[in-house]
Order: sequence, then structure tokens, then C-alpha cells
Amino acid sequence: MITDLWLVGIGTGNPGHVTLEGMQALRDAAVVLLPLKGAAKVEISALRHTILDAAGTTAGIRAFDYPERDPALPYAARVQAWHDEIARRWVAALQGAPEGPVALLVWGDPALYDSTLRIAERLTPRPKLRVIPGITAIQALTAAHAIPLGSVNGAIKITTGRRLRAEGWPEGEETVVVLLDAECSFAGLDPEGLHIWWGANLGSPAQVLCSGPLSEVAQEIVALRQGARAEQGWIMDSYLLRRAPKGGTD
Repeated sequence: MITDLWLVGIGTGNPGHVTLEGMQALRDAAVVLLPLKGAAKVEISALRHTILDAAGTTAGIRAFDYPERDPALPYAARVQAWHDEIARRWVAALQGAPEGPVALLVWGDPALYDSTLRIAERLTPRPKLRVIPGITAIQALTAAHAIPLGSVNGAIKITTGRRLRAEGWPEGEETVVVLLDAECSFAGLDPEGLHIWWGANLGSPAQVLCSGPLSEVAQEIVALRQGARAEQGWIMDSYLLRRAPKGGTD
């Protein structure tokens, strides 16, 4: 039974993206849950171990295999069943574990396009949750390109590749940040007036960046993404799109 669950944001896997509070939590935890995501994600698991080593934790490590989503189910049902199975695997991995807080390392920030909080709601009884934010992919992206997130007095829309493909450019928006896009959905947009800042594996030695007018760099980004994924066996990328306002940039 999990009584205290600590979700520690670890940025993009760079130990420097974990806050001092997060490092202290890893030292104070009794157990760390460690997901295993297959042979292609061995490096991701190694990054988690690097962070644990940097924190100097003495917590027990309980690993569990990450389940695959069932492609035969509709999207919403597929995600629900996937989350249910992950929760079951958390509980199974912690059988006989030492009592005390359980820590789980979460890429980016536990509250930003991450399902860990929703999965935790499935536990019975519900544990006491503690969320420790880390550097988000959005922060890492804008810092890598040395750009502000928004324009002067401009709104910002955060969305997913799935929605961008289905709905196109959000009407009335000037700045759009896109996460979770394995299909390079930007390539399907009308590029007129759009500038893109893209980054993959941000904050790591394998970081790749590209920016420019969408009409000029879209295919270059597609090729860079394919190459980085082939070389690393995995990829985590995000991008910011901005439409130049009528009358020029601010």
C-alpha cells in the first residue's frame, strides 16, 4: 500500500534540471519506483539512475515493466486501460517494499501533459501526494533558443500534435507550443507567416535544435528528428510556433 507518493519532476533527464527540493526528496524517500520501457529505452533508464546517483539516495529501487497501449481500442479507452494497468504494476512492484514515502521520477513536470497524477488517483486508498516540479520541456526549449515564451501582451496556447493535426492552427492564436508530436504535425500547416523553434533531447549531450521560417525548415526538422531517433533509439522533442502579427513583429 502506498501511503505517501512523491512525484519528482526531472526535466528532460538532465540532473541539472532537478531542483534542490527534488534532490532532497530522492534522498528522503524510502522507495523509488523505476519504470522500464524496453530495450530501446535503456538510455532513459540510465538517465534516471544517473539522477538517483547524483542525489545520493539510499532508497530501495523497485522496477516495473511499462505496459504497451492496446492499438485495437479507441483512443480514450486505450489510454484509460493503459493507466489502469500502470497503477496495477505500481502496486505489484511495491509488494514487500519498505514502509515510507515512494518517489517516482517524472519527465518534465508532473502537471504538464503527464498522466502520473491521473494514474495516482486510481490507487486505493489514495496516497497523500506531494508534487515537486522540475524544469519543463517548454522552459528547456525557450532557454535553448534564447527566446521569450510569448510576444508582448500575447496569449500562449499549449497543445498536442494530435490536436494540431485534427484541428489545424488554433484560430486567433499567435504563439502555440506543441508537445507529444511524433508525426511532425507542423508539416501539415499553411506555413505562411509562421516561425518555428524546435528542439529534441533538450539539455542532453544529444540535444538537437533548429529554427526558422516554417516554409524553409519544416523538412529539415523532419530529417533531423528521424536521424536523432535512429541514432538514440528514442526521442523527446517539442516546438514553439509563432505567427508574425500583421504589420510586422513586435
